[in-house]
Amino acid sequence: MKKFAIGLTLSIGGFALAASMLSAAPKVETITGEIMDSQCAALGGHEKMIHEGQTEKECTNACVAIGGKYALYDAANKKAYQLDNQKMPVKFAGQKVKVTGDVDEATKTIKVTTIVAAGK
Repeated sequence: MKKFAIGLTLSIGGFALAASMLSAAPKVETITGEIMDSQCAALGGHEKMIHEGQTEKECTNACVAIGGKYALYDAANKKAYQLDNQKMPVKFAGQKVKVTGDVDEATKTIKVTTIVAAGK
């Protein structure tokens, strides 16, 4: 009887652990924002980094060229997300987009599935 009780306790504990891991797992979402460099995203926009006469695209690409990463900034919710795929956002630099993918809120990272231009 003791072996059964111990086995049952371990099984319940394992189930609880698995359930908690599932609830913390990334979930597929679509987030609207602007593709920008990680530095400007962390600052909440280009205002502090952009040079006079430079476009958002030029600012983004210049910062990525010196070591930044492409990121998504959701201005409506004031959240910046790292993008796991650094090739997909290249053609959207400085643009408003909708990014769909697995969103990990704990690490603020999106495993990108698709990026499409957002309507005006």
